[in-house]
Amino acid sequence: MQKSIINPWQWQDQLGYAQAIEIPQSTHTLYCAGQAAMDATGQPVETDMSGQINLSFDNLETVLQQANYSLANVVRLNFYTTSIEQFFAAYGQVMGRLRAVGCAPASTLTEVKALAFPQLLVEIEATAVK
Repeated sequence: MQKSIINPWQWQDQLGYAQAIEIPQSTHTLYCAGQAAMDATGQPVETDMSGQINLSFDNLETVLQQANYSLANVVRLNFYTTSIEQFFAAYGQVMGRLRAVGCAPASTLTEVKALAFPQLLVEIEATAVK
């Protein structure tokens, strides 16, 4: 897959994302529903922000793998959280997961009043291409 990263500035590099990504000739696009800290039976897992980020990424990678994609194929990643302060305190985990596969997606972080279940602190929404 050929991709062009568009970063008119450099400050986003330290946060591990891109301002825009162009995929000129992708053959497939996968739009993933938001993934959160849910167990295999669909029940929310009550843990701290770090634990929820980790499980949300695990669930996202499960969906990606089921569709024959990987985290490296992700070009857009949106984060919804009930606490930006707690999210940034655990942001090293996000950076670690993305850097491990060379992924620097276009990204948005939004603080929301609530997610689908009161126990949830973060939800990750992705778009992947190949």
